[in-house]
Amino acid sequence: MRIIVTGGAGFIGSEFVRSMLLTPREGARDIRVTVLDKLTYAGVMENLDPVADHPRHSFVRGDICDDDFLDRVMPGHDAVVHFAAETHVDRSIAGSAPFVTTNVLGTQMLLDAARRHGVGRFLHVSTDEVYGSIPVGSWSEESSLAPNSPYAATKAGSELLVLASHRTYGMDVVVTRCSNNYGPYQFPEKVIPLFITRLLDGGKVPLYGDGQHVRDWLHVSDHCRGIELALRHGRAGEVYHIGGGTELTNERLTGLLLAATGSGWDRVERVPDRKGHDARYSLDCTKAAAELGYMPRVDFERGLTDTVAWYVGHRSWWEPLKRRADVRASA
Repeated sequence: MRIIVTGGAGFIGSEFVRSMLLTPREGARDIRVTVLDKLTYAGVMENLDPVADHPRHSFVRGDICDDDFLDRVMPGHDAVVHFAAETHVDRSIAGSAPFVTTNVLGTQMLLDAARRHGVGRFLHVSTDEVYGSIPVGSWSEESSLAPNSPYAATKAGSELLVLASHRTYGMDVVVTRCSNNYGPYQFPEKVIPLFITRLLDGGKVPLYGDGQHVRDWLHVSDHCRGIELALRHGRAGEVYHIGGGTELTNERLTGLLLAATGSGWDRVERVPDRKGHDARYSLDCTKAAAELGYMPRVDFERGLTDTVAWYVGHRSWWEPLKRRADVRASA
């Protein structure tokens, strides 16, 4: 299988690439991965260092909004796994135009190129944020989309374009919706690495509003395993939830991160709530379990401990990123 991975130098995309090329598996020699990444502020080439010299990996820098570029790289591939997106909610509130361009227009141009060049499967990676907020219970894949942030709205729009390509053109598409990811190599604007790195540096961390917003946490390795299962076994035109099964308030998560870094609550700064801040996300993953055999494997306590240890041991990775980017919390 020859796979194009868009956004493959980012946090989740690079985990998927490393997993596909380095994890022993049946038919491994038949897997070839082309990473396509624009290398915006969150695309980090060092994320691909473990596979930089791998004989079945190639990297191409370019923009999914560039038709000529896509026509050069798309031929000869069997599948597209589409991670490339602007993803930071706070940035979308400050300025939504780049989110519309990359997430909506870029996805449509990628779909068009895949269809032009006869690519088989197109897997689109999306988010639980497309649903908005749910006070109790969990969303199924048939729940209505009701996004509340510009970021979530653009992800919902891109999903609808993907699914429309199946219904209109018969394209073999699959959509996955995940909960909040965490793990190594996550850009330090997201809440877990932001808090870890600030606490390690002796700084304060911001806690939005009353801290009672609830998120389901998913280790990035579980997410990428779910994506691979959907890529290989998902039914065309279907949506699958990939969740972690650990729901925590932001206040509870903050307490765990304080304890893990040996910090006290005096290091927490209460800040005004974000505009349109969703109160709770929760995914029902019954369909993915039944059809794909997906279940999360990484225990959250162990995963969080390992993640903190990774950031402790990889200052050379995250310190330059924090110096060059304006990093703000997001959860």
